[in-house]
Parts: sequence; structure tokens; C-alpha cells
Amino acid sequence: MKIIYAGTPEFSVQPLKAILENGFDVCAVITQMDKPQGRKAIITPPALKVFAQKCDLQVLQFDKIRNNVENLRSFDADILVTCAYGQILTEDILNVFPLGVYNIHASLLPKYRGASPIQCAILNGESNTGITVMKTEKGLDTGDVLLQKSLPIGEYENTKQLSDRLALLGGECIVKALQEIKNGNVSLSKQNEEQATIVKKINKQDAQIDFNQCISYINNKVRAFNPLPVAYAVCNDVFYNVYSVEKLQQGDYNIFECGEIVTADVKNGLIVQAKDGLIKITEIQQSGGKRLSGKDFCNGRKLSVGQKFVFKEKND
Repeated sequence: MKIIYAGTPEFSVQPLKAILENGFDVCAVITQMDKPQGRKAIITPPALKVFAQKCDLQVLQFDKIRNNVENLRSFDADILVTCAYGQILTEDILNVFPLGVYNIHASLLPKYRGASPIQCAILNGESNTGITVMKTEKGLDTGDVLLQKSLPIGEYENTKQLSDRLALLGGECIVKALQEIKNGNVSLSKQNEEQATIVKKINKQDAQIDFNQCISYINNKVRAFNPLPVAYAVCNDVFYNVYSVEKLQQGDYNIFECGEIVTADVKNGLIVQAKDGLIKITEIQQSGGKRLSGKDFCNGRKLSVGQKFVFKEKND
């Protein structure tokens, strides 16, 4: 069984690694084009390309995969496996592969179809998520399910940490799926459309913290947007990236205004009033500054008691 594998970010590396370690024949790897990254706009290859080249695999980079049907057909591959590839596959592409196209998706479909399943599972306070291996069709993550496996989400686990664990699970799942396909033991299940949810790509505007919200929601937002695009709060028109927070149980929270800084010292750290209690910011970064623990940040006296984080509307 000859396999072509398509993916782009770091998340797609571990499943390919698992496929190779289990002896499957990967004849080519497809990934997105190299793109400028960072403030200096340095042209950078996708993580999957870097890994594939280390494994001496042939790497294909298409600006538009739909224009390369015959190129893909020339490999005479039996199956295409995709994982966070980032381009829509046309029916012509799907028809190239006799055994079909299978996608590794980081949610328990039909929940969280779309671009940001890991972030949205955390943002919505889910207690568990998982991996789905589905047979790809023209719709957005609507194909029949071959297998699923779930795992719990930690109370303070962020997107990077959960993504790393899901990538490992994705490797386990795709290896099992490929073994079933190779042995002809494929059993597919329809998704329940009534339970389907679709999530959009996360952007920086979504990441602003509103301390008028409850502690659990703020904690979810901070975790969901770490490492990107990073949750942030605004005080005196200065932007502060917030990487982690901690729930506090003590104190009468009714005497402070939402967003008001309650403590800002090395002993107690940076504590802010939220809708239903106090929340400690445990890792923070002022715009243009260094990423620091809350206590180290307070050592510089950049913020003081009584100052207030305010929510700036998107059209401000």
C-alpha cells in the first residue's frame, strides 16, 4: 500500500513519524509553500517539510493542489492521508486514490468541524476531546468516521500542550486505521448532522480578555490562545499578553470593580477582580517587553493597585 501524506504544521509531524515507524510505504509528502515568518519576515519552511526532508522523503509543495491532479496520479499511490494540510481537496483529487483519502482531525466529530478544534474545545470548557480518522469527502469534515479515540483535557492545559498530546494520539489512530484499511477491515459510520458544530479560524481580536466575564471563562480563553494568538488585556492603553492565570478562592470580591488590580507586589503577585472572584495572572508580557512570571513582573512596578484593565471594543 503506497501512501502520500499531506500536512503542514508541527501537529502533522508526529502522525507521519508513527506511519514511518510502523513500516508503511510513504512515497511522497505534500505540504504548503514556504512562507515569511516573524518580524523580519524570514522565509521559513513548514514543520512537516523539515521533518520529511530529514527522512529523505520526496516533498511536494503546491500553491494550489487542485491544479496538480496528474502530478499526484503519477505516483500511483493507493491512499492519501491528510493532517492539518490547509487546502481544500477537490473531487478530482479525491478520485486519484483507489483506497480513498483519510483525514486526521483533532476533535470528536461531528463536534468542532473546521479550523480551530483544539482551541475551541478549551475555550468552551470541554472536559475531553480526541482524534477522529474520517474518510474525506467534499464537505467540511463531514466524511464517514473510521475510528475515534478520546482523551481528557487538563484544567490548566493550554493549546500547545493539548496539541502535543493529540498529535501523539493522532499517530496511534492513523496507524490503526491504515492497518484496518490494508487488511480490508474498513467499517465506516455516518456522522450525526444534528450534533455538528463548525468553528472558524482564531484571530487576535478574539483573544482580548474581558474581566467582566467569569473566572472559568477567562482561564479557558488564556489557555486556548496560548501559544497563538495569545490572550491579552489592556490597561491605560498599554497591551499586556497573558500566558497563564490561576483561580483564587479566597476573599470578598464584591468590594472591587471588574478589571481592577487588587494586588501587584512580589509577595502576592498580580491579582485582578473578575465577575465572580479574584484571578491571579501568573505569566505576563508588556507590549515590547519580556515574558515574565506575575511576581517578577510586579517587581518592576509596571502596574499598581487600583488601576483597571478595560475591555476595548473591536471598533475602537
